[in-house]
Amino acid sequence: MEDLCLKTTLRLLQSADQIRARLSGDFSSVHGLSVNEVFLLMHLERAPLHRLSRIELARRMHISASTITRMAAPLEKIGVVSRQVDSRDARLAFVVLTEVGLEKLGEARATFAKQSGYVFRDRWTEGELEQLSDLLHRLTADAPGDLT
Repeated sequence: MEDLCLKTTLRLLQSADQIRARLSGDFSSVHGLSVNEVFLLMHLERAPLHRLSRIELARRMHISASTITRMAAPLEKIGVVSRQVDSRDARLAFVVLTEVGLEKLGEARATFAKQSGYVFRDRWTEGELEQLSDLLHRLTADAPGDLT
């Protein structure tokens, strides 16, 4: 059983790397965004008022708050996100998705959907994809910030 778990984990990680590499090229060349930046925007889109604290974004993306700060800075410069300080606690700042960010995310999502089709179309039936999606959801069901 342990060998099967190891083999399955390795295949999942290799698959994720392969898909990420495929998405990375289009996101970068077409939209000027990284895969992680698109995920950041997706988390903000789903949040109330399209805003989350750096700490909450970090928790949802499984990275550090300082990484969120480094990711948000260039996104702020191009107007995709903004920074909003809490009116009651100046130490608390939110990353906020802007209208420009919503538009850019919509464009990136179309690319994401197209590339996702390429990944699965030739290898999987719709029933197999549904089953795979359900099985993968079991792995992530308790994770914060579900994007599906």
